[in-house]
Amino acid sequence: MTIDVARARAETPGTRHVAHFNNAGAALPPQPVLDAVTGHLALEAAIGGYEAADRADDRLEGVYGSVARLLACSREEVALAESATAAWGMAFNALAALPGEGFRPGDRILAARAEYAANLIPFLQTARRTGAVVEVIPSDETGQTSVEALEAMIAAPGKGPVRLIAITHIPTNGGLVNPASAIGRVARRHGIPYLLDACQTVGQMPVDVEELGCDFLSATGRKFLRAPRGTGFLYVRKDWLDRIEPHTLDLSGATLTGPDRYAMRPDARRFELWESNTAARLGLGVAVDYALSWGLEAIRDRAFGLADALRRRLAELPGVTVRDLGAERCAIVTFTVDGRAPRAIKAALGSQGINLSVSSAPSTPFDMDARGLSEVVRASPHYYNDEEEVERLLRAVAAL
Repeated sequence: MTIDVARARAETPGTRHVAHFNNAGAALPPQPVLDAVTGHLALEAAIGGYEAADRADDRLEGVYGSVARLLACSREEVALAESATAAWGMAFNALAALPGEGFRPGDRILAARAEYAANLIPFLQTARRTGAVVEVIPSDETGQTSVEALEAMIAAPGKGPVRLIAITHIPTNGGLVNPASAIGRVARRHGIPYLLDACQTVGQMPVDVEELGCDFLSATGRKFLRAPRGTGFLYVRKDWLDRIEPHTLDLSGATLTGPDRYAMRPDARRFELWESNTAARLGLGVAVDYALSWGLEAIRDRAFGLADALRRRLAELPGVTVRDLGAERCAIVTFTVDGRAPRAIKAALGSQGINLSVSSAPSTPFDMDARGLSEVVRASPHYYNDEEEVERLLRAVAAL
């Protein structure tokens, strides 16, 4: 299956205004997503928020099935959230508070070198509170997380037990794709919980949680999935549902069964809170169905192909250095230009209607510091970008 680029662009209103290479930040939504969100907001304005939600109940329930198909899991393993950060935090905080299994002094949390700062901060906060230790898994010669080093760290004598392996599948600061499935096999073999941040993964490549071997997976809607901002979801492996309790419960995730008793929902939706953005969730469901209708393999091939071509052509330009690492690289391309600050490059191309982003050291401090980088320009094409836009981007960089 191949992508009909003309159709994809016709169904993406934003392509008439900008050459959008910031899909790793927030992608341009397709028309069906726009219609779903604005249509529901119009209905809320006409009849009221609760009444509009009642009318949308079947479609809201359908979102769980859509996400389950996207992840190749069951709908009982899916919880919706307001962001990937919220989804990730729900899982991590629940793991940290497991009765008899939470973090203790000397327990170890193993994270990738390119881990996102929004994840590192809760690790360090928990370490400060409990005496647990955060350790960074070294990268191999390609720049990806070393599976061999992970095995050695787990088996290291004289150290505390590894209580969690937490990996960002695709870091925010480059095209690297970490070997998530191989890490999952290690985690399962040793019986260690495995939390995967798939924020940049969903929407640009197929995701199968069984193949990945993760126990928990968090993701956002706004990036390559092309859903509204303020949407995300959490996958919780069914095996965990009889032993894990959210840090915060309300009347959505649990029911009072007596004056001093409550019962949690039997599924992952125990992690949800009652209030949510109905219009945005409907948009998320439409975005997932839209991506599935194109086929994630076809989306991957198109987006990865554009990124490969951009990477190759950028490397041919005088003074340009491509900064991507990894044995496998995705639809995120990072680069620097001699004598030009990344933020100045972003601004210069933005004035020409070309959207880029900048990834800075505070977002992935261990990796950026190890490579002596403070900022990089980030270009992230998607399947609706065309070759003419790639040429525009290359000409603009060459003219700097």
